[in-house]
Amino acid sequence: MHEKIIVAIDGMGGDNAPQMIVDGLALACQQLEGVEFLLFGDSEKLTPLLDAKPQLSEVCTLRHAPEAVSNDEKPTVALRNGRHTSMRLAIDAVKEGEASAVVSAGNTGALMAMALVVLRTLPGIGRPALATAIPTETTPAIMLDLGANIECDAEDLVQFAVMGEVFARNELGLEQPSIGILNVGVEGLKGNDAVKKAAATLQDSPLPIKFYGFVEGDDVSAGKVDVVVTDGFTGNIALKTAEGTVRMFGHFLKEELMSTWRTKLGAFIARPALVRFRARFDPRKYNGAMLVGLNGICVKSHGGTDAIGFANAVGVAVNLVRRKFNDRLKEDMERLISSQPERKTAAAQ
Repeated sequence: MHEKIIVAIDGMGGDNAPQMIVDGLALACQQLEGVEFLLFGDSEKLTPLLDAKPQLSEVCTLRHAPEAVSNDEKPTVALRNGRHTSMRLAIDAVKEGEASAVVSAGNTGALMAMALVVLRTLPGIGRPALATAIPTETTPAIMLDLGANIECDAEDLVQFAVMGEVFARNELGLEQPSIGILNVGVEGLKGNDAVKKAAATLQDSPLPIKFYGFVEGDDVSAGKVDVVVTDGFTGNIALKTAEGTVRMFGHFLKEELMSTWRTKLGAFIARPALVRFRARFDPRKYNGAMLVGLNGICVKSHGGTDAIGFANAVGVAVNLVRRKFNDRLKEDMERLISSQPERKTAAAQ
């Protein structure tokens, strides 16, 4: 029997909310044992949706939120005026100890701003990073940062490496994941000062970290490392480029397979293989990016996902809570800080 876990849910965040949210929670409650939900949102819209799903209603408590954060709202505006939104109230539930994690498919910038202000960062961590699993030729890998921090120095990248290593151990179940820093080349002389200094620090780290070195863009998809570390500007572009390439490939493949009766027949014969191929790149399987480094579990779901994808995002949050992710991250950060006097002094300040 699993210990009961309560997850706070932003019921109004996402392109197809609140229907998608409720459908996703209905799937999650079937897949996850011992999990209950605090659902924040417009009770007038959510009540009939919950009434239609009796099994979910048994494990879901609805809390009315009179407002919602729009997808185009600026983070500063949401932070200043959004105290009564479904997103903010869900985050507050984690801060107040009512829930162990929060999941939202809403405005990414607003979620990051609110979560940072309300939950704060863990000791020794300057900035949280957005991390998620991505498919590779071998096994899934963790990539961070994916957009939370546009500009990063060497210290930020080192912290991302530690956070990513702990995330990979918990989310991917790896005993000692390998870590690589994304760079314009694998040679030690290439790259800017930030990546060079970060690499030097990780090579001399007292932590049992398996540092691979620098990796290039094509090394990421090849699965050369289990954790890919980069700044948020580069990471977000790399992720969106990969997602766009997959969609383009799928579009052209379908176009060619449907072009003649012979190719249609071939597609019919190869249908089982094509279904498996599509499943390997299904973004719903990898939905759920964590804001790593906060004093609380905060998971961002893709805004355009469906019920299956949102259920997977909830699963990511529950898995991190059950594996006591933040406790393990605290331990590693404390060891890193205590090993280097300059970091110990900075942390104390």
